[in-house]
Amino acid sequence: MISIQNISYLLPNRDLLFENIQLIVNKGDKIALIGNNGSGKSTILKMLAGELQPSQGQIQIHNTPYYIPQIFGQYNQLTVAQALGIDVKLKALHEILKGHANEENFQQLNDDWTIEERCEKALTYWQLDDLELTQTLNTLSGGQKTRVFLAGISIHQPELILLDEPSNHLDTQSRQLLYDFIQNTSATVLMVSHDRQLLNILNTVCELTHQGIKTYGGNYDFYKEQKSLELEALNQDLRSKEKELKKAKKKERETLERHQKASARGKKKQIKAGTPKVVLNKLKNDAENSSAKLKGVHTEKTGGISGELQDLRSAIPEIDKMKFGFHHSSLHNGKILFKANEINFAYEDQNLWNENLNFQINSGERIALKGGNGSGKTTLINILLGKLEPNEGQIFRVENHSVYIDQDYSLIDNQLKVYEKAQQFNLSGLEEHEVKIRLNRFLFPKETWEKPCSALSGGERMRLMLCCLTINTQAPDLIVLDEPTNNLDLQNIEILTAAINEYQGTLIVISHDIYFLEQVKVEREIVL
Repeated sequence: MISIQNISYLLPNRDLLFENIQLIVNKGDKIALIGNNGSGKSTILKMLAGELQPSQGQIQIHNTPYYIPQIFGQYNQLTVAQALGIDVKLKALHEILKGHANEENFQQLNDDWTIEERCEKALTYWQLDDLELTQTLNTLSGGQKTRVFLAGISIHQPELILLDEPSNHLDTQSRQLLYDFIQNTSATVLMVSHDRQLLNILNTVCELTHQGIKTYGGNYDFYKEQKSLELEALNQDLRSKEKELKKAKKKERETLERHQKASARGKKKQIKAGTPKVVLNKLKNDAENSSAKLKGVHTEKTGGISGELQDLRSAIPEIDKMKFGFHHSSLHNGKILFKANEINFAYEDQNLWNENLNFQINSGERIALKGGNGSGKTTLINILLGKLEPNEGQIFRVENHSVYIDQDYSLIDNQLKVYEKAQQFNLSGLEEHEVKIRLNRFLFPKETWEKPCSALSGGERMRLMLCCLTINTQAPDLIVLDEPTNNLDLQNIEILTAAINEYQGTLIVISHDIYFLEQVKVEREIVL
């Protein structure tokens, strides 16, 4: 169905994005294409959709794909019908039904008499019943736009579907509809996603790295198991190579010492025997040349082992090189942080919640805050953080140090550079080199310290945020995460997960990512 042979792609600035990429997709396959942000996953989908051409290599596709991009801004001025490419057919159908049965209308309809019925059925499945096909996309939310294009799959009934981060803007209920749809469709699916629950539905994972595409014949959990085995083997090779280098250096040292002792003994004998000075000088030069040659042989060997060792170390995933070092909250576990008694909040004299809220949050708890769009999750967070006050009831808050982290990591000041931002959190007066050591721990090497924060990717912003939290000696008593995984790739989601699991304090998470909630060990829910 799809054959990708040795394709390469040069960015507009002539930088090489990837080269010699090969992939075969067979009929009925459901494949996840994963990789770090910037590796070229979306570019490959755009090539398959015909929106880009490879710089080298060949792509063969035997069916017309149905492509859902990650960003929909380019369709904002179109109506729903135009965006789905069904406006001409629907107009022709309505003209024929009105009695205008001319040849042009029949050609445009192309015998697709069930087009309207499929539209209604698809929009109903994706809970868009109240949507008018004449509405423009700029009147819709991100989640509605995504569902419109997902409805297009049932309308067009393609054999090949290309999806780029399809669950990004979907709430929990819509995600479940997507999971069910992907599980039940007989179409061939190639998908880019960081939604691990969705990735577990697919039967193959293809990982894109600078070395090419590597295929794993199973879902995401299977892929993780295989990566774990690969890492274990890599670490074993690393330990073995370190021992080999140590042994080689020891042998080099012992051999040179023996050679030097032998030369010294020979020199004493020659002096004792009254050997002429000219001959002694020649013997000395020969010994020095011999030592240099011997040292060169050993240096070449140890250098080769060192090079292999460096290659092995560079192959270790970034997350396994990281050290977090979070400070702990000063509040003891079980202390009441918040207590709400019959609280509500009004917008324009209209209460937000049908029933007043009653709940208690204790220090050390891990809580998921759930509810549909417009249910008041952000309002409740602002009440907890003291930014808003309820118009009914009472809220008790113990004095605490809290940090609110949204999906864009807006705490990172775009006007600052990486090192300047780290110093902003250096309230305890760490030495300059200590701050830079922390930055290195979070994968910010020397060449990134002067990089403007505005140029950081989502994953880099998240890592800098975590780094700043470890530099600040006052550990947050409460961390609120608001859709923290939306703009992260899989590697950075794992980094965030590992950091949050090391953090010992209170956690409130707003997220539709069920897998993430399980991984950070959420204990209970507050549902609005």
